[in-house]
Amino acid sequence: MDVVTLSRIQFGFTVSFHYIFPAITVGMSWLIVWMLGKYARAGDPVYRSMARFWLNIFALTFILGVATGVAMSFQFGTNWSGFSMVAGEVFGVPLVAEGVFGFFMEAIFLGLLVFGWDRLSVKALWFCSLMVAVGATSSIFWIVAANSWMQTPAGYRLTTGGFELVDFWKAVFNPSTMQRYVHVTAGVILAGAMFVMGMAAWFLKRSRHVEFAKRSLRPALILSFVAAAAQLPIGHWHAVQVAETQPAKLAAFEGLFETRTRAPLCLFGIPNEEEGRLDMAVGVPGLLSLGAFGSMDAEVKGLNDFPREDWPPLITSFGTFHLMVALGMYFILFTLLGVFLLWKRRLYRSRFFLTLAVFSIPLPIVANELGWAAAEFGRQPWIVYNVIRTSEAVSAGVPASHVFISTLMFGVIYALLFVLWIVAIRRRMRQGPEPVR
Repeated sequence: MDVVTLSRIQFGFTVSFHYIFPAITVGMSWLIVWMLGKYARAGDPVYRSMARFWLNIFALTFILGVATGVAMSFQFGTNWSGFSMVAGEVFGVPLVAEGVFGFFMEAIFLGLLVFGWDRLSVKALWFCSLMVAVGATSSIFWIVAANSWMQTPAGYRLTTGGFELVDFWKAVFNPSTMQRYVHVTAGVILAGAMFVMGMAAWFLKRSRHVEFAKRSLRPALILSFVAAAAQLPIGHWHAVQVAETQPAKLAAFEGLFETRTRAPLCLFGIPNEEEGRLDMAVGVPGLLSLGAFGSMDAEVKGLNDFPREDWPPLITSFGTFHLMVALGMYFILFTLLGVFLLWKRRLYRSRFFLTLAVFSIPLPIVANELGWAAAEFGRQPWIVYNVIRTSEAVSAGVPASHVFISTLMFGVIYALLFVLWIVAIRRRMRQGPEPVR
């Protein structure tokens, strides 16, 4: 394989592995805020035990996120120096802001929360947890802003030296930033909440720490349902933005080859790139036109309106997008079932739901990964949409063999880290929460 493909594989692998951990911790951080808030108001020691247990899980996961995130960031200099040299003045600004206003805040207050647990007042602990959650959620904003600038660049001008930043706020709040930020935030909150819900269900299935598990499961379920249901209007908002600013991406997502009115919303199909059609297509006539442009008679551009060399990779764009949507619908139905069982006072006795909750733990993480993959595949062949091609952004002096060997090394190291994380989580689960005092 050539150095461009290998560099893309390496970056995709490292960033996907890193994203597992923030996808869990952001949602979990807000649940910890809620638990400490309940303890501060009611004084019930069960909530203190809950917050302490989930804080330990949070800290273990945060450490892995930091370790893998640092390694990933160096690739902008080693593998993608062509991009860094021409776009660093714009792209680097939100990354610096993420470190200052997101990561540092989260790390500092997490340290205070962990090491000051038995020294700080309850209100101080709650404030620290709030700052951890705010810092984690702020990190998402700046990362999404940087990536969104690559999707819908704004606030710059091109010079002989590359991109020059002329309007910071336009660059940060480019046409896709807010839609993508809200979409990503809801996704990671869902992942963290379902992680807690699944772990609590595991305790209930084994009749261990029952009161702790019940009180952990209920808020996690409610937060999961709200986050899952919110993705319907958020996803629509985001889709309208994609239709307006990245029509080739939308066409790839939907497997739409010919420009047409009353364009169908694809529910299932197999893109046939060679013959320019969607095989075994199942869709709802007119719904794509209505959803993207507000009218069933609106025209939606197909892939054939764009040069073939500007098409996104069709199978991967189409597949990742539709798998993400399918999982999103599952989350809505699954959490709705949980809310119904909670209303009927049968939630904690439903072996079916509890088993499903345990097995569903990784699915929101997978959905988050698929969403990012769809966004990145759909942007290709551009690293900055319609401005710089990905093939122009790699480091000229790095041979393909070096990228291949380093990717294998990352794979071995990350596999070991993942095993260690799983072992540490299992050990903490077996220990259970601290006794209520």
